[in-house]
Amino acid sequence: MPSWGEIGNEIAAGLQETGGTGVYPDGVGVIDRVRRTHLARVSELTGRPTVLYATRWTISGSPFSAPPDTLSIVYEDVHGFMETMHGLGSDELNLIIHSPGGSPNAAAAIVQYIRSKFSNVVAYVPHMAMSAATMIACASDRIVMGRHSSIGPVDPQFNMQTSLGVRMVPAQAIVAQFEKAKEECRDPAKLAAWAPMLAQYGPDLLVACSNAQELSKQLVTEWLSTWMFAGTENPKERASALAEWLSNHDEFKDHGRPISRDEAVAHGLFVDPLEQNQEIQDAVLSVFHATSHTFAATACAKIIENNIGKAFLKMLNVGFAPQ
Repeated sequence: MPSWGEIGNEIAAGLQETGGTGVYPDGVGVIDRVRRTHLARVSELTGRPTVLYATRWTISGSPFSAPPDTLSIVYEDVHGFMETMHGLGSDELNLIIHSPGGSPNAAAAIVQYIRSKFSNVVAYVPHMAMSAATMIACASDRIVMGRHSSIGPVDPQFNMQTSLGVRMVPAQAIVAQFEKAKEECRDPAKLAAWAPMLAQYGPDLLVACSNAQELSKQLVTEWLSTWMFAGTENPKERASALAEWLSNHDEFKDHGRPISRDEAVAHGLFVDPLEQNQEIQDAVLSVFHATSHTFAATACAKIIENNIGKAFLKMLNVGFAPQ
C-alpha cells in the first residue's frame, strides 16, 4: 500500500511538475490534487460518494499549532457538511473520519443532517475517531477499521478552570470525586483538604455532569438502534448495553484510551476489517496520508471535503475557506 513516504514522493513529483510553484495551471495546489485524487479513488472503488472529515490533531513537529477548540467537532462543521454533501446524487455515503471529538450536541446536529440525506452510511476510521467522533461513527450502518485504527470512550468531559489552568475533566470523575468528598468530610479534620477542590464546583455542575452522561448514552443508544442494529434481535437493548460500555469512565480510566477493532467487535459493534479489500485499503490510507501531509505543510487545521473536489478548509487564524 502507498505509505506516508510514498505519498510524499507523489507530492514531490507534483512540485517538480509545477516548476516548484506547488500550484497547477487550474489553480489547484499539488497537495490538494494528490489528496483529492485518492479521495476520488475511494468513491470509484466503492461506487459511493465519499466525504472526508479530518483535523490536524495527531500532527507533531509542525511549525503551525492549533488550539484544541479549533480541532474539535463544533456546530460550525455542519456548514462544511452541507457544502460538501450538496448534490452528491446518492442516498449512500462513505464518511472517512479522523477527529479527537468535541461537542456531543454538535455531533448530534451533524448526524441529524447526514442521516436526513443518506439511508446508508459506512464510516471509515483510517487512524483514530475518538469521543464525539466515535459517536458519529456509531450513527453509521457499519464501521471500517484497520488493525491500527482506534475509536474511543464517549464519556462526556468538562472544561474546568483549576489552579493549574483549564483542564478537561470527565463528568463521571467529577461526580465520583464529589461522592468521595461527602464521605470523607464526615470527618471535620479532612474538610480543610477538600475545601479548595470543592470550591471549583459551580452550583449546577453535578446536575450538568449527570445530564451530560445521560445525553451521551441516550444519543449512542438511539443511533445504534436506529441504524447499525436495525433489523437485529432486541436492537434497543443491544444498543443500550454498548452505549453503557462506551460511556463508562470507570471501565476505561482515561478518556483518551484507544479502543481497538477487536475490542469494538467483541462488544458488539458492526466493524469490518479495512484489509478485506486491498484496493480500498490502499485508497483510504492514501487519503489519510495525503491529509497528514496537508496538515504538516500548511496552516490547515480541519478538512471537510468530498470526492468531486468541493471542500471547506479551516485555516488557523483565518476560519473556513470554501474551495
